[in-house]
Amino acid sequence: MDSKHMQIGEVAERTELSLRTIRHYEETGLVVPSARSQGGFRLYTEADVARLMVIRRMKPLGFSLEEMRDLLSATDRLDSGEDVPDDERASLLERVSGFEQAAAERVAKLRTQLGRAEEFAATLRERLARAAGS
Repeated sequence: MDSKHMQIGEVAERTELSLRTIRHYEETGLVVPSARSQGGFRLYTEADVARLMVIRRMKPLGFSLEEMRDLLSATDRLDSGEDVPDDERASLLERVSGFEQAAAERVAKLRTQLGRAEEFAATLRERLARAAGS
């Protein structure tokens, strides 16, 4: 194994994903190890780690596996280094832009939910403080 490849344990540590989750993403086709060791161990590259980080960041925003697959397919094509015809490139960029917009909307919704949760926690703290002072 050369220094460019990592085993699944190191990838799990770097991405803060469990081994089980990484294997699940492999089973669903979202990420495929770049290589296998002579002993059959999965080997990953920095590009694989970057792909897993995209997935990890999409998950809390509620994107489905199919949506993740769609975004990764678009970015893979854009990043392929191949000559992408202008009309296809425009379509791919439109897809990625749609995901960016959806992510921004979901982040805004989560911020609202977080604000409400913080208000609730503050209300409970105040109630406890008043009760302790009584």
